[in-house]
Amino acid sequence: MRKLSLLVAGMLALAACGGSDDGNDAATVAPTTSAPGAAAPGSGAPSGAPSQRLRSMPERLKFEGKTLDGKPFTGSSLAERPVVFWFWAPWCPKCQSEGPAVAKAAERHKGRVAFVGIAGLSRDKGELERFVSRTGTAGLTQLDDRGGDLYKHFEVTSQSSFLFMKRDGSVERASGPLGEDELDSRVKALTGG
Repeated sequence: MRKLSLLVAGMLALAACGGSDDGNDAATVAPTTSAPGAAAPGSGAPSGAPSQRLRSMPERLKFEGKTLDGKPFTGSSLAERPVVFWFWAPWCPKCQSEGPAVAKAAERHKGRVAFVGIAGLSRDKGELERFVSRTGTAGLTQLDDRGGDLYKHFEVTSQSSFLFMKRDGSVERASGPLGEDELDSRVKALTGG
């Protein structure tokens, strides 16, 4: 079990070393998979035995963090689902203007698509919480990324940015602000309709 923990920690450390966003609004990133033979924590698979879920889980979902209310969060909980990652900063006017549209899209597509806000580029947790309250985005999972680890992991260098991830791990990037119609269009592309 200790070897598995070290392997997972090493993989997370490597995944966190990223480059910069290439600036392409609609760049598609191919899915990646983990090394065969690794067992997912809590998967019931014996140590060293292959775990289908971990083997097919996209590299981008191999992260850990905390929600704004301090609860632990793992990216693996999003596996096998389409996901919209929204990278925002509390002082960003674009982010503030699109917050209500993001909240409405998340509500409309609830149960079919996961929406995850990634709050960064600020050291003041209260400022992040006030942003969520002001924009009506409390219904989304909001991750506290004051240290910038998730921005780095996802290779995001600006806000407002979106990553639209399909079940297979392929990603389309977009820079905000995105309105309700464009968000709906992109979310429908994730789900095939």
